[in-house]
Amino acid sequence: MAMSETEPKKRGFFSRLFGRDEQPAQPVPTPEQVAESVEAPKPEADEAVAAPVAEAEAPVAETPALEPVSPALPVEIAPLPVEPEPEPEIAVVPQPEPVAVPEPAPSPAPAPQPKRSWWRRLTEGLSRTSSALTTGITDLFTKRKLDAGTLEDLEDILIQADLGLATSAKIARAVGDGRYDKQIEPAEVKAILAREVETILTPVALPLAIDATKKPFVLLMVGVNGSGKTTTIGKLAAKFRAEGKSVMLAAGDTFRAAAIEQLRVWGERTGAEVVFGQQGADAAGLAFEALQKAKANGTDVLLVDTAGRLQNKQGLMDELAKVVRVIRKQDPSAPHAALLVLDATVGQNAISQVEAFRETAGVTGLVMTKLDGTARGGILVALAAQFGLPVHFIGVGESVEDLEPFSARDFARAVAGLGEAA
Repeated sequence: MAMSETEPKKRGFFSRLFGRDEQPAQPVPTPEQVAESVEAPKPEADEAVAAPVAEAEAPVAETPALEPVSPALPVEIAPLPVEPEPEPEIAVVPQPEPVAVPEPAPSPAPAPQPKRSWWRRLTEGLSRTSSALTTGITDLFTKRKLDAGTLEDLEDILIQADLGLATSAKIARAVGDGRYDKQIEPAEVKAILAREVETILTPVALPLAIDATKKPFVLLMVGVNGSGKTTTIGKLAAKFRAEGKSVMLAAGDTFRAAAIEQLRVWGERTGAEVVFGQQGADAAGLAFEALQKAKANGTDVLLVDTAGRLQNKQGLMDELAKVVRVIRKQDPSAPHAALLVLDATVGQNAISQVEAFRETAGVTGLVMTKLDGTARGGILVALAAQFGLPVHFIGVGESVEDLEPFSARDFARAVAGLGEAA
C-alpha cells in the first residue's frame, strides 16, 4: 500500500531511542516534477531548497600533500653525573673478655656396694618358700585356739611346701604337744618349725672333703637336663681355684655342643684346663683321657661333667654306668665322690632322681640348686629325712658366690622366716 504524500512520516528507531524529533519529511517529487526542475529555472523560493543539494554534489577539495621533513641531526645527550654511594658504616661491637670457666671437678667414684652376706643371699633366695609357710602360719594361728582342725590345716601347709608327709606330721605333733585348747602365737609356731627342720637337717649338713692324698681327686657330676649341673661345675671349679687347688674339667656331656662350650668358658674364667672332644664323642673314652692327663699333671681335682639324662631312661643310665667303669679301670677308688645336682623346682620328682642316680652312679652327696625360684624348698628336708645323703652345697642364685656350703641352722631359720642365729 502506497503511503500518502501528505501523511506524516513515522519516527525512526534511533529517533525514538535517543528522544530526538525528526524534521517533517519532504514530499518526494514525481518524475515529471524532477524534469521540470531541471529544464526550467526555479523561483527564488525554491533556490533555498536546491542549495543544499548543490552543496552536497559539489566536489570535495583535495587535501594538500605534506612536505617531507628533513631528518633531524643526532643530538648527543650527556649522561647525568652519578654520585658514588656512600659505603655503609660497619658498627664494631666490642667482644666481651673471655671469662675463665673452672673445669668441673671430677665426679667421685661410686662407693663400692657392700658385699651381701651369705645370710642375706640365703634369706632372699628362700623368700618364696618362707613366705608361703609364714603367711599360712600367721593366717592360721592369729587369734585362734589350737585344736585338731588347726593342726590338720598346719600339716597341709607344710605338705604344700614339699616337706613330706612324715616330716609335716612330725612338726604338727610338736606344735600341738601340750597346747590343745590354748591360743598360740604365730611366732611360737615358726620357732617350733625352725627347730624341727634343723633337727632333721643337721646330720646331712656335711662339707665336701677333698682328700689331698688322692691326685687327682675325681669328682663325678650327675643330674638330669636343666638341673644346673654344668654351671655348678664351673662354680665349684672357681671355689677350688680360690683355695689354691689345681683343677681340670672334663667335658663329658658330649651330646650338647653348648655344654662343651660352656665348660670351656668356665675353664677360661677359672684358669682350669679343659679336656673336650667333638660333639657326639664317646663320653667314657673322654673321661679316661682326662684322668690320664690329670695324673700326669699332678692335678688336685678332676671334675667330670656327664650328659644330663632322665632317671627313667635306662639306656642313658647304662652309658653313665659305663663312664664309672672306665674311670675305675685306672683308679679302682674313683670316682672319689659323685654329686647329684638337683633342681629344687621339681619338687617331689627329686625323690625318684635320687633313687635312680644313687643306684647307677653311686651318689655320695647332693647339691640343691634354684632354691630362689620355688616356693617348695622344703623338698630338701624331705630328701634328708628319707635318704640321709649329705647335702654339700645349696644354690640361691646365678653368681659364683650364690653357691655355698650347706648350713642346717641357717637354712631352717631362713625357711621359718626368723632372723639370723646369734
